[in-house]
Amino acid sequence: MVKLNKIYTRTGDDGTTGLGTGERRLKSDIRVEAYGTVDEANACIGMARVHTVSSHPAIDAMLGRIQNDLFDLGADLAVPDDGKPLGYEPLRITATQTDRVENDIDLLNKDLEPLRSFVLNGGTPAAAALHLARTVARRAERLMVALAQDQREHVNRDGLKYINRVSDFLFVAARSVNDNGNADVLWIPGKNR
Repeated sequence: MVKLNKIYTRTGDDGTTGLGTGERRLKSDIRVEAYGTVDEANACIGMARVHTVSSHPAIDAMLGRIQNDLFDLGADLAVPDDGKPLGYEPLRITATQTDRVENDIDLLNKDLEPLRSFVLNGGTPAAAALHLARTVARRAERLMVALAQDQREHVNRDGLKYINRVSDFLFVAARSVNDNGNADVLWIPGKNR
């Protein structure tokens, strides 16, 4: 169980932060950027839930599960697997978490109108907020992929799959809250030339 008695510690005043291993890294380190962006995506989902809590309770429950999983993903990223013993079992994203998101995508997608064009970010307030969360999740994914390219670093493959699927879910959820795609704002190529 996590217990936080004091919010500020002053240990980060020098521009560093502690990983779950105890190692100090610069706050600009790509690993810190990756889990910070996961946290940012989580905050965006929280804002989207302001719009879904009463109007789309099933989607809101799915988003709540994803928010919890995103904390798991942040914990996963904050404890790099460098092969050194930790004295505890680190929290890792698992394939079953991705499977659950895929099931939720399939459930929502079956009622959507087929796409006729790319979708512009907008429509209802809930859809706009979900699209924003999706773009932040995609940024987190790009950072995780960049981190995984570093031979000195390790990124859980299940974590990469999970964040990829979350952004897919957020796209489908945005369409779902847009009257199952009927209220989507579609891109019209060259419309304003």
